[in-house]
Amino acid sequence: MTSENTKLRKQTLARRDALAPALQHEKSLRIGRTLLDLPLLHDCVTLLVYVAFRSEVQTLPIITTLLESGKTVAVPLTLVREKRLLGITINEPEKELVPGYCGIPEPEASLIPDNTIDPAIIDLVIVPGSVFDRQGGRLGYGGGYYDRFLALEAPQATRIALAYQLQIVDKIHLEPHDQTMDMIITENSVYPCRRI
Repeated sequence: MTSENTKLRKQTLARRDALAPALQHEKSLRIGRTLLDLPLLHDCVTLLVYVAFRSEVQTLPIITTLLESGKTVAVPLTLVREKRLLGITINEPEKELVPGYCGIPEPEASLIPDNTIDPAIIDLVIVPGSVFDRQGGRLGYGGGYYDRFLALEAPQATRIALAYQLQIVDKIHLEPHDQTMDMIITENSVYPCRRI
């Protein structure tokens, strides 16, 4: 990652962390409603949805609503040694999620044998990130987990990023491995970026 991108990520995350919890909650609800109202969501059967950590756009209400509407919802489990993500289906987030990699809520290990899904069946991935641009460019957190997953394991899946408006910039200098989004949803706008 370029030093310019490292600095941009650090500044943006500091601003995101400074958002008052009540504002994070309010903005997250607006973002979630916009996502859940998308017509394309009705045709999706299997989704991979990140579980929010720290000041990320909150996703547990989204996961709960999707489960209630009969969707198959998987959440990521980080395999640090292999540098990859597994999609693990869950039914009861409040019971099945435990602190995992870097303290991020992840499915408990007992779910891995029976609940790991084939990435090829995922219709939609809800992606976190630190900084985004209006063309669908994304800076993650530096591990490359989502870039590898989207490029190598679930290239067929639509990619939608959730972000606060303060995370949107005019242009990010992308590296060749950086994966772009199909859509970015903030509390103020929807940015269609690529295949949608």
